[in-house]
Amino acid sequence: MKTEHEEQREFVQWFRQTYPATLIFAIPNGGARSSATASRLKAEGVTKGVPDLFIPAWETWVEMKRTKGGSLSPEQNLMHLHLRGLFYTVLVARGFEDAKQQIEELRNEVDEMEQGQSPKH
Repeated sequence: MKTEHEEQREFVQWFRQTYPATLIFAIPNGGARSSATASRLKAEGVTKGVPDLFIPAWETWVEMKRTKGGSLSPEQNLMHLHLRGLFYTVLVARGFEDAKQQIEELRNEVDEMEQGQSPKH
């Protein structure tokens, strides 16, 4: 089974090839760090619960998880609620294929709304 890192790397590569004019970037919140590095990053503004990826032009955050296992932390749940309250889209993706499918569905909904059609739900 692929790690979350591998799933995210594959998704970002696909996204950048598919939407080359659209910026996507990672928020490096996770990972093992020394206590000194963790303290320095916290002082710089690193905040628990922030999703893994951001697509500014689409006002969309993406939280990547492995295809099996992995759950949202309490901090992630609270952050997602906060971001949605600010009218951002927040996707929780279980692996590359799920992330890809959710992004394609999101783009289809946006395209339909731009063409004056109601989105399919």
